[in-house]
Amino acid sequence: MTTEYTKVFQDANAVDKYEHVTYAPDSYASRINERQRAYLRGLVDREFDTPPVQHDFACGTGRAIRTLHGLVRDAHGYDTSAEMMAKAAEVGSQARWHQVPMDGPVPTPVPAGHPAIVTMFRLLLNVHPDVRDRAIAFAAKVLPEADSGLLVVENHGNAGSLRHLRARRHSGERWFAELSHDEVEELFDRHGFEIIERRGFSMLTESLDNLRLARAADAAMRRLPGADGFAVNVLYTARRKR
Repeated sequence: MTTEYTKVFQDANAVDKYEHVTYAPDSYASRINERQRAYLRGLVDREFDTPPVQHDFACGTGRAIRTLHGLVRDAHGYDTSAEMMAKAAEVGSQARWHQVPMDGPVPTPVPAGHPAIVTMFRLLLNVHPDVRDRAIAFAAKVLPEADSGLLVVENHGNAGSLRHLRARRHSGERWFAELSHDEVEELFDRHGFEIIERRGFSMLTESLDNLRLARAADAAMRRLPGADGFAVNVLYTARRKR
């Protein structure tokens, strides 16, 4: 899963399933997305005096771009999959699209000025560490200084979450990808970023999220101080070190 992840979405059927099944209305992923949308729009409103330019790396079908419609002065989506970006445009994501190679040198961002916000959703977890470094190095190109703007990255498989505790093991190997808070922090640090906020968006696994009582308990737990450390899905907001 982790090594072939970037190749999966070269297929139009996989792209369509991702957009219309994984993110079907009232699905686990769509409920998390709604919470993330409220957070991200509030973040931009709070942290930027003037509308930033958005650079969405591994933009997929443009979900993060649609999240910030109306709050940014321009948006650029970067992805290895032309099929993903075509679907993004089809479903109404408004941005300029840039296809990037799967490997090689760090892609060069479009020179679009500052302030800027770089978003990366559903990327880091399922790719090789070299791809993670390449992605954050891209963000460092967009955001060369602390005052350049913000980086927001999703980890949808926190290693300290309830999912980890409930996991079944097969021959001593985990059957899904995980990424710890320490690993994310170390990744950011290597590229000159410091985390300024960490926010959890679900304490539940997908199976538990189908239970109404569990969802109510999740909503209460997410309000507790420090609960983000145990969330399955986490957003990290960072800026370049001064």
